[in-house]
Amino acid sequence: MKRRTSIRLSAIAAAAGTALFAGAAPAPAAPAPGPSDVVRSQGHHPGSLAQLRPIAELSADRLATADLVAASKWGTDKPIDDPERERIVLDTVRKQALEAGADPEETVRIFRDQIEANKLVQRGLYRLWTADPAKAPVERPDLSQVREEINRINTALVRAIADSENARSSAHCRGVLAVSAFQVRQEKGLDRLHTRGLLRAVPSVCAGDDD
Repeated sequence: MKRRTSIRLSAIAAAAGTALFAGAAPAPAAPAPGPSDVVRSQGHHPGSLAQLRPIAELSADRLATADLVAASKWGTDKPIDDPERERIVLDTVRKQALEAGADPEETVRIFRDQIEANKLVQRGLYRLWTADPAKAPVERPDLSQVREEINRINTALVRAIADSENARSSAHCRGVLAVSAFQVRQEKGLDRLHTRGLLRAVPSVCAGDDD
């Protein structure tokens, strides 16, 4: 029975993963896997979906700030890579994880992926703007204000990580996370670049998935 459940969930995850990798292409004819598909796969998955969905949503929200960060740095001598800022972020979320009852090392590992995903989107935008200057931003956002928004999302994401320990430790975490990410991509209308960013942001969410 467990093997049959695993196969069914794997099929759902594979469908979600295929759709994610397809980027912002037109929606497929087959309906997107939804919570009911996961519920049918295994009884306790409604709880797993409820725990992992906020992580996918907040990861997408954090990726949206990459556009603002890139626009604020575009045409300046500020590099995309900012080790000092990254250190501050990781030190902060480590402390927040301890306060929230989350594993600090797991939380930092997840946030390393979040940071790399943000830079992936920034680099993609730089390539786009270099190739087509007409698409480059004409206004420069205030980076300090953007970082305030990032800090707000980070705090919420740490809490979501702390609240999802059971789901993240589940053998079905990757499948449920794939479904969650696919749903978020659909609802937020993520383009190909931001879909790639979302995929880069979440590989360490499931316990033990750090490769």
